[in-house]
Amino acid sequence: MEENRREDFSKGPTPRKPLLELLWFYAVAACIKLLLIPSYHSTDFEVHRHWLALTHSLPLSQWYFDDTSQWTLDYPPFFAYFERFLSIFANIVDPQIVHLQKGLDYNTNTVIYFQRITVIVSDLCLLYGVYRLTKNLDPIKRKLIWVLVIWSPALVIVDHLHFQYNGFLLGMLLISLSYLEEGRDLMGGFVFAVLLCFKHLFAVAAPVYFVYLLRHYCRGGFVRGFGRLTIMGSVVVAVFAAAYGPFIYHGQIQQVIRRMFPFGRGLCHAYWAPNFWVFYILLDKGLSILLRKLGFSIKIPTASFTSGLVGDSSPFSVLPQITPLTTFVVVLLALSPCLIKAFKDPQPRKITRWVAYAYACGFLFGWHVHEKASLHFVIPLAVAAVQSLEDARHYFLLSIVSCYSLFPLLFEAQEYPIKVLLLLLHSSLMWLGFSAQFDKGESVKQTGSKSKRHVQKKGSMTATGEPFCIRFVEKVYLVGLLVVEIWAQFLHPFILGGKFPFVPLMLISTYCSLGVMYSWIWQLRWILKPATN
Repeated sequence: MEENRREDFSKGPTPRKPLLELLWFYAVAACIKLLLIPSYHSTDFEVHRHWLALTHSLPLSQWYFDDTSQWTLDYPPFFAYFERFLSIFANIVDPQIVHLQKGLDYNTNTVIYFQRITVIVSDLCLLYGVYRLTKNLDPIKRKLIWVLVIWSPALVIVDHLHFQYNGFLLGMLLISLSYLEEGRDLMGGFVFAVLLCFKHLFAVAAPVYFVYLLRHYCRGGFVRGFGRLTIMGSVVVAVFAAAYGPFIYHGQIQQVIRRMFPFGRGLCHAYWAPNFWVFYILLDKGLSILLRKLGFSIKIPTASFTSGLVGDSSPFSVLPQITPLTTFVVVLLALSPCLIKAFKDPQPRKITRWVAYAYACGFLFGWHVHEKASLHFVIPLAVAAVQSLEDARHYFLLSIVSCYSLFPLLFEAQEYPIKVLLLLLHSSLMWLGFSAQFDKGESVKQTGSKSKRHVQKKGSMTATGEPFCIRFVEKVYLVGLLVVEIWAQFLHPFILGGKFPFVPLMLISTYCSLGVMYSWIWQLRWILKPATN
């Protein structure tokens, strides 16, 4: 079913019409995002405004030493260069935006509109990535992926309400994957190296890239393979030299690394980031309560998981403490089946799924995981969602869970209708899109065998005649998601008032963790599935 992606690359240049259609999708999304400009934004808004100011006002040698604000620069150098580039225009729009002292907590309409619009414009990178990955697909698949990615409610919530630049960064990831799927490994590796110098958290997929490129790009005997390995290594080294070279020259590389990897922040970014460690936390707290009731002297942990703040001390009172090294080993073990598959059979058509699986492993088992990191595997998996009915069912559930897990980011009452409507609209579009792709049984059955083969060849190979629907267990889970939201948003405040304010977040985190774990197991099962021709 997935082979038809490769067949179309030899059919000559792609017409310009798909790009024009994609621009229409982008324009619709941009209009909605413009309407959301006055909405709530998080402290990340001030973080990025301050980075504009420090990169504009200070010499490069002081960027990673500045502590004028608590929001110190902790992204890799290419992102700092990106902020420096944006600061040129910010200074033209309003010089106070980039003033190191007077700009602190600057929150006028000028800075709000400027920063919001920079995120919308930077989404053009995501647009190009989606275009490259889908330009050779049939129209139904192509447009469905556009809906899943360009109109992603999770991206709207994180980037255009909460405020970040994930669309821009994910665009580079998709560009890299598109080159790998085309067999252009050197370009794919180059773009991924650039991405790592923008945001180092994407390095979770680096083992998959390394194994895949080693086996796919560096094949062909020792001499040819070693030569290609040298070329790829030189390209990667050149990218990192361009990013980190100036800081090495100034003797600041240790400070840069220290800012980028603040391991003292603790295992969890917030209690409601839905990953495996939520269950570990709950088990520890449950055991501590039980043992205290039985008369044991159990120290109550000082770090909080329910405030959304970062704690420096270890939060576990009964279970063994988790260290960064522990999470690294667990992530690597979870990745090992994927690495083995990539080593044995490095197929370009599978690389997107492998990379998505890697980010799912990092999200579930990594150190200090942000809830927003679910985008790293949800967005790439949109490309796989159109390949089969099973993929569509899986993505439908995963996309809803991922978006719902981000709801606590928007905690103000006026944004509640927005996030609910975004999720409901997206769920409806997904259902209609998947139904349009897979529910073609009647038209196929009414034609002869020759006509049926023709229809399939033209892009209906995934049409099985079986209506798109989700299984009973998945339906029960989604109903449970609705129950959790009703309790967290309405019943808990009404019944318990201000008591136990952490319970709604804990409930959302735990329930969404079950959905993410289910998705990870589903992806692992796909990886372990025997290869088919």
